[in-house]
Amino acid sequence: MSKSKKNSIDVQGAAIAVVSNDTGDFISLTDMAKKFGDDVLIYNWMRNRNTLEFIGIWEQIHNPAFKGLEFETFRNQAGLNRFSLTPRKWIEATGAIGFQSKAGRYGGGTYAHKDIAFEFGSWLSPEFKLYLIKEFQRLKDDENDRLKLDWNLQRTLAKINYRIHTDAIKDTLIPPSITKAQASAVYASEADLLNVALFGQTAKQWRDAHPGAEGNVRDHAPLEQLVVLTNLESLNSVLIRQGLPQPERLATLNDIAITQMRALLSASSVKRLK
Repeated sequence: MSKSKKNSIDVQGAAIAVVSNDTGDFISLTDMAKKFGDDVLIYNWMRNRNTLEFIGIWEQIHNPAFKGLEFETFRNQAGLNRFSLTPRKWIEATGAIGFQSKAGRYGGGTYAHKDIAFEFGSWLSPEFKLYLIKEFQRLKDDENDRLKLDWNLQRTLAKINYRIHTDAIKDTLIPPSITKAQASAVYASEADLLNVALFGQTAKQWRDAHPGAEGNVRDHAPLEQLVVLTNLESLNSVLIRQGLPQPERLATLNDIAITQMRALLSASSVKRLK
């Protein structure tokens, strides 16, 4: 299972855990059931034929490894007095991915994909389901706002470092009395040095490949690349002042970009922007 992030939302006075990972957002059915009783509610809901058909169809849509024959066996038994079904039994028999069973005193219990959790919420109480959806959406909106803030902060830092970068170019690479056109050419050359080191292409190459896109390659960069770009601009200004030729600086910066991107993408605290 992929590394996950846990949050909690308040739904009509009940604290409901939400776990997000690469497979989606999962809501604690155990926490939801506690507001109305206990885990027996989950088992009663799952033995319902309509519920069984819903979670079976959900798996068929989202899970290529779902075991359809085992699902049909359960569906044929649904409605019989002796029929019973638990999340763990469902997962083990069918290879379902819509449910997750977590052990532990704190944070343990049964979790279900948000689509399934909303269905359970509707079975518990239509009013509760509406508040559940509202608070869940509030949580996702807050997460998106934080991601946008992080992106804008890194873009601002990149612009500040760009000024440091251009100052180093001006002080070291541009001789006195140079024309504005000549200076712009040097600045563009150094900017493209960073573009090639990080993005693998110049600004013009990116524009040619994206004729309908607004802005430049940096405006479309995800947060991780902006973090590395900020570092590269600072490092390149130091290398410029040390007198390293451009080809050597390109090779050095490219190695650093690769190392830092690998570190960022493997860090559990970094959430990729889609």
